Amino acid sequence: MIDAHHHLWDPSRREYPWMAGEALDPIRHPYTVEDLRAVTKAAGVHATVLVQTDSSAEETEEFLATAAAEPVIAGVVGWVDLTAPDVADRLAELAERGPLVGIRHQAETEPDEDWLLRPAVMAGLSTVAASGLVFDLLVRSPQLPAATEVALRLPELRLVLDHAAKPPIAVGEWEPWASGVAALAGRENVVCKLSGLVTEADWSGWEVAHLRRYVDHVLEVFGPSRLLFGSDWPVCELAASYELVLDAAIALTGSLSDAERLAVFEHNARATYGLDAGGATSSRG
Repeated sequence: MIDAHHHLWDPSRREYPWMAGEALDPIRHPYTVEDLRAVTKAAGVHATVLVQTDSSAEETEEFLATAAAEPVIAGVVGWVDLTAPDVADRLAELAERGPLVGIRHQAETEPDEDWLLRPAVMAGLSTVAASGLVFDLLVRSPQLPAATEVALRLPELRLVLDHAAKPPIAVGEWEPWASGVAALAGRENVVCKLSGLVTEADWSGWEVAHLRRYVDHVLEVFGPSRLLFGSDWPVCELAASYELVLDAAIALTGSLSDAERLAVFEHNARATYGLDAGGATSSRG
């Protein structure tokens, strides 16, 4: 089993603007490799993908060094300034430091809903594709049209939709999320993570049934061959333990065949991020 989406952080060393507010107090403390090793071992997860939490080159460099020394971390989705003129050189430098498999920018926080379509950003995304890396889309419904346009204009870029574009589960809203996700799924160069859903539901009162409609939709529009499991640990701890998140994902994919579930929980992550059979990154060009 592969966990395609988790984080590590230390608020005593770095500020995380997205972590502001009392509601996030329960997770505002260090989460270490030792913590990761404990939760993944208990869950039977043998490889993971570590994803950026801060828009800084320093964090990405630290993550790559951590992954290079920790067998369970098979790949890192890091951050670079996509608008920098030397982005190609920077990506090459990072790839030499450790198992870099992708890049992410927290586009959901950009005031401009079309930020992804800015010429300088598009040039950076094209460079990401040319470097053999994927790009993780951290967006919500308002940014889905721009994400879909990126997928159309850059068919050579492999895109990974994080957290199914964060559907508004807690308030029970459906549109425009459902239509936006369906449009994005129409592009074959996009896959979707079954991740981050418990924290889009009511943290203290969610049930698997509350997630089912949304998961059924992404299963329908992406299909099991383009869906991959991610825990979103330790963010998930706001609403559920690692074990409960995994249990929910297993329950929500119960209608799939054994082969389809194997794809969702292992093979799709391996193919998307270029991980070899042992969990380490393979050569992707």
